[in-house]
Amino acid sequence: MDIRTKFAKLGTRFAPGQEVRLEAAAPDRERMEPLPGTPVDFSHGDVDAHPPTPGAFEAFAAAVETGGAQAYTEYRGSAPIREALAERLTRFAGAPVDAQDGLIITPGTQGALFLAVAATVTVGDKVAIVQPDYFANRKLVEFFEGEIVPVQMHYAGATDSAGLDLDQLEEAFRAGARMFLFSNPNNPAGVVYSAAEIAQIAALAARYDATVIVDQLYSRLRYSGVPYTHLRAQDIAPGNVVTIMGPSKTESLSGYRLGVAFGGAEIIDRMEKLQAIVSLRAAGYSQAVLQTWFAESEGWMERRIAAHQAIRDDLVALFRSIEGCSVRLPGAGSYLFPELPPLTISPVDFVTALREQAGVTVTPGTEFSPHAARSIRLNFSQDHAAAVAAVTRLATLVERYRFTGRT
Repeated sequence: MDIRTKFAKLGTRFAPGQEVRLEAAAPDRERMEPLPGTPVDFSHGDVDAHPPTPGAFEAFAAAVETGGAQAYTEYRGSAPIREALAERLTRFAGAPVDAQDGLIITPGTQGALFLAVAATVTVGDKVAIVQPDYFANRKLVEFFEGEIVPVQMHYAGATDSAGLDLDQLEEAFRAGARMFLFSNPNNPAGVVYSAAEIAQIAALAARYDATVIVDQLYSRLRYSGVPYTHLRAQDIAPGNVVTIMGPSKTESLSGYRLGVAFGGAEIIDRMEKLQAIVSLRAAGYSQAVLQTWFAESEGWMERRIAAHQAIRDDLVALFRSIEGCSVRLPGAGSYLFPELPPLTISPVDFVTALREQAGVTVTPGTEFSPHAARSIRLNFSQDHAAAVAAVTRLATLVERYRFTGRT
């Protein structure tokens, strides 16, 4: 694979702030009237509508005052901060986290994902990846020239599980995959893997001596009555699982670019060696913000979850009121992944029309799975009223471009 092809596979086309171009001209596009309303960018969460956890900036400012001792930490992160995190993550995940050898602080969870894949995937390695799942999973495996073995997640038809096709997962391992990469809760669908699914993933990984990378970024933002099972606490060799988390979306701390990965010492060591080349360390002053993570004031997380649940419920109701549209109620996180009815323009053109005519930015479903062309992803961590108004405009645009079967 030449260098141009490798970088083309990464792509930034649908990143926040990027312009989206039409694949083909939409019918009568020039004559379409724009819909009035406040623009809403559903490609990422709104940290103004949902401000960062209290004390985060104060911790950052104190680190600046500390100076060099905080600016130049170990490559894997400040030792005292890792010690505090290990205790909190041990309680949260239900299995010991080794601060010295089993944990690394990274430049965002995206940085952790990059390091984990780079540390475990080489040319020709087979990697099992869920469809749909976080778009960077596929892009990174392709970039490092691994071979993707898709595993379907039938999320739409499941009720009390994510709907992972466990037979396909075992077949992927039988076919030679020694790596499984997935997010729980799932991005983009917001579904949570059941205890039975997690137990089976652990059992299969043990049977085939496979490494599992699990992205648990939204595992704190779980809605009422939704149970959660940590893979790390299952019967799986500690060296065969890497868990990725961070105070980003749920806590609105994305701007500090903080992530953590914890797992087997060998993989974490390789990740540190890579980090020493790529970025040296997570930003030193930002690392201090992790002191506030899992240490929020009483009731703060419950209020954050309640606010998001209210937005989720209103938007799901709106999507379900659109004839021919289907959406599963997310059990965690701040994403919706509705499937739209047939339209007279292509899905990518509809995404562009939404931005141009309605001031609504969403991410095409094909970023997450080739089977999701009619789906779109929305991050509903937005101002509540603005989000409702934006989806109302989206519904109007669906009617504008709805395919009725008549020419």
